[in-house]
Amino acid sequence: MKLPQTWHFQDSRELITAAYELGVAHPPGYPLFTLLAGLAMRLLPGGAAAGRVNLLCAVLGAAAAALLFYTVLRLSGSYAGGILAAGVFSFSRLTWQWSITAEVFSLNNLFVGLLMALTVHFEEASTAKERSKIARLGAFCCGLSLCNQHTIVLYIACIVPWVLFLLFRKMELSLGHLLKLGLCFLAGLLPYLYLPASSYLNRARWTWGDQTTFQGFLTHFLREEYGTFNLAKSESGSSMREMLVFQLEQMRSELSLPVLVLALIACFSTALPIKQQKSPVICLFAGMLCVYSLFFAWRANLDVTKPLFLGVVERFWMQSNVAVAVLAGLGLAALMSLGGAVLQGSRVLPWLEWLSAGALVAAQVWANYRDCDQSNNYIVDKFARNLLSSMPMGAVILLRGDLPGNALRYLHYVEGVRPDITLVDQEMMTYEWYLPKLAKHLPGVHFPGNRWNPVEGILPDGTLVFNLHHFLKANKHKEVFVCIGLHEGDSTWRRSYSLWPWGTCEKLVPTDAVFDPGEWIRLTRNLYNWTEEYGSFKPSSWEAVANEEMWQARMKTAFFIFGLAETASVPAEMKSQLYTLAYTLYKEIVSSHPHHPVNWHKNYAIACERMLRLHRVGEDPEVLLSETVKHFLLYTQKAEDDPQRQDILQAVNHLQKELQGLRGMKAELKRQAG
Repeated sequence: MKLPQTWHFQDSRELITAAYELGVAHPPGYPLFTLLAGLAMRLLPGGAAAGRVNLLCAVLGAAAAALLFYTVLRLSGSYAGGILAAGVFSFSRLTWQWSITAEVFSLNNLFVGLLMALTVHFEEASTAKERSKIARLGAFCCGLSLCNQHTIVLYIACIVPWVLFLLFRKMELSLGHLLKLGLCFLAGLLPYLYLPASSYLNRARWTWGDQTTFQGFLTHFLREEYGTFNLAKSESGSSMREMLVFQLEQMRSELSLPVLVLALIACFSTALPIKQQKSPVICLFAGMLCVYSLFFAWRANLDVTKPLFLGVVERFWMQSNVAVAVLAGLGLAALMSLGGAVLQGSRVLPWLEWLSAGALVAAQVWANYRDCDQSNNYIVDKFARNLLSSMPMGAVILLRGDLPGNALRYLHYVEGVRPDITLVDQEMMTYEWYLPKLAKHLPGVHFPGNRWNPVEGILPDGTLVFNLHHFLKANKHKEVFVCIGLHEGDSTWRRSYSLWPWGTCEKLVPTDAVFDPGEWIRLTRNLYNWTEEYGSFKPSSWEAVANEEMWQARMKTAFFIFGLAETASVPAEMKSQLYTLAYTLYKEIVSSHPHHPVNWHKNYAIACERMLRLHRVGEDPEVLLSETVKHFLLYTQKAEDDPQRQDILQAVNHLQKELQGLRGMKAELKRQAG
């Protein structure tokens, strides 16, 4: 399977963009991954920048698997158990997907495996000198691991007290030793010096935050802009119980039921006198799994019943899956050891052990290969390229959201696509650091202040804030587009601007501009070259989001024209013309794409009903009524959760009677004519 040469996950593109010019990634900054990705893009041969970072992550993922194998082998002496642990984890869908794309998770998996391996090594150390050496190395790795994914702190919080307790019990824990361990831990945190250094130099066109002050550094390190110890800001998530149920189901689907059973066997085996078994370490690993799962379920404030949010949350369950896989490998070894005690001298057991491990790993590969083969996945890349190619020369794009923001920034800054365009992030403009840091990298765009705020003026700290109306006035010489949508908190743009549809985006147009519907249809009809089938991606994927946006873009001009016709201020003649254009466009789009979004049925049905009431010459009332009934019924069949469903069905009942009456009238006229 080839590695993908592009990106297909939400943060991948932002991480690559930050690393490309040595900027700072989103909180907590991921300095170690940023530096490694920067080196990979400069040192690894061939391919796009994204492909080189993907290769780095694949290597890190392979190293993580090797460490899991080593951990189980040292604990149990079982090669088959080691293969099982490494294989079922590495070839699970989540691990496989996130190990071949530019993300921080494969590096986190590597550190989890490293800390577990060092824990086993420490347990086996026979001299005080060896234990001291391993403890110092472990302290350094603990600090270094926190330069990547902060969730590993929950494993560190379990391992450190355990190590200190063993040292204390062996009377090897002194104040001097504690100071040395603390210094080693701090040495591991040294990559965080990269954040203030990068922020001070301010050379990257995309970076996040201002870490030149201690408060700015602390804000970034503690993820205060997202919410410390939370996944997202201002989100109400699933309950702790619901989160744990989803996690358990995810473990079953990712690792399989036999693997979970083997992990439980490992836990129960600690009470049995099994040869080569390190019961305290197994108990520690089981405790790490429980602490992590409970804490994460408590703080993961996203609604996992929504597919996209589930896709965000499940990535963090990989860390608990590492512990389950290791326990499963130990469980297999324990099971064979118990079998050996019962069937002494049996030659079947070693073969059975290898057969079990091989079968479970092979099942993982068989089940997940198709889903994890991303070598031809260019969906989000195509989405971003279509958006950029549709823009006129010198346009300013006000970005909103991860999908357009990260995707367009990667192509624009890393691959140099459309250098004439300027990208401005709406959300970032509300942060006090954004314009002071990045305005110099946005040539030709005028900012009438230091920060975007719906209420203009000067803040108590002296910051000059501006609203969107003022921003547009200052940049009236530019064509300004919004992708996707405008921030709801600032409606000042409505004073002198309107939003006209431009594919998945909208164009901000002065209100005194005359809208020519025919010309706008011509301009927006073939903005994109999009050939993906509707509904062909998993709902929890960003590919599904991108595909949905591109499909809905086909209908936006028709929807906009129909909306204009619905306004009371439009003259009757113009209203009729607009309804006709909208109906014609709806009809063309729906008939061209048999499998399409559900809401198209409703929109087209309403357009047919409006045309029916116009009584225009050349339009058959029976056809219009028939189409209205047909597409309203199709909509109600597919959109069962629409709160207006019963009202629509009542309207359909009335329309069906009208259609029957019309057909009866036609039949009577035909009979009389005959």
